[in-house]
Amino acid sequence: MSLFPPPAGRTCELFTTLPEAFFRHGESEWVRANKPGQPLASFIEGPVFDRQGKLYVTDIPYGRIFSIDTAGRWALAHEYDGWPNGLAIHRDGRIFIADYKQGILSFDPASGALTPVLTHVRSESFKGVNDLFFDPEGYLYFTDQGQTGMQDPTGRVYRYHPAAPHLECLLSNGPSPNGLVLDHDGKALLVAMTRGNAVWRLPVSFDGPSSKVGIFTAMAGGVSGADGMALDQEGNLYVCDAGHGCVWVFSRRGVPLFRFDSCTPGTTLTNIAFGGTDNQTAYVTDSSTGSIQTFQALAPGKRLYSHS
Repeated sequence: MSLFPPPAGRTCELFTTLPEAFFRHGESEWVRANKPGQPLASFIEGPVFDRQGKLYVTDIPYGRIFSIDTAGRWALAHEYDGWPNGLAIHRDGRIFIADYKQGILSFDPASGALTPVLTHVRSESFKGVNDLFFDPEGYLYFTDQGQTGMQDPTGRVYRYHPAAPHLECLLSNGPSPNGLVLDHDGKALLVAMTRGNAVWRLPVSFDGPSSKVGIFTAMAGGVSGADGMALDQEGNLYVCDAGHGCVWVFSRRGVPLFRFDSCTPGTTLTNIAFGGTDNQTAYVTDSSTGSIQTFQALAPGKRLYSHS
């Protein structure tokens, strides 16, 4: 018997889909390693909004960053030799990229400049960074997922202060750390452990690695697990489930509230960002179809960068 009533089911709406003019056909090392034999047109992830309301997304296998305007029109912002995954907007307008192949990069949309920020830790390469965000004080948090999982629970979570510069490892035993956010009170990180089918809670301080790490919520299992996440201003957590083709919504105490299902045949809902005039519209990437889906959130999204 479940401890909670089943979450109410709703369905997303289609906002826009990658135009065929931008389709590719599988000629990528990433495709050969992760989707062998599939004529993959794209694999869209990493949605983030700039201050002007323009949406940016990544296309991992083909090293592309796209911008999408409010009318759903796509434009190629940059293309390079990399595998870009998560994106985060710095307060100065630069877009920071979690690139599986190269590490942490920054991209200036105004000049088109792409600059390495963190390519390794000490003399060791990253396993494969995945997602990232800035807190209000300017600290950059990111996950180093690589190919970790239950067979190799060595995924890492890092915190970096660009002004110092100083990099510290907050966690080193994660089974596939993926999306991450700072909780409503700013006292803990919530980290999606994709292969562990759970969202972990990591208390954060500046006294060393995280202690008293626990599970915030367990997921439903299946062929994948928790992926990208976002938080609204009431503390509700939105978790993309790339295996079940949905976004789960949990209260700030981990109680399941809603489930928003994909409105396309695609089931690989991977990442989420808040936007729109009221910042209460959730935009979700369906990586399997190259589409962006939307739904109205329970409350406006929590801002991911300072407006100062």
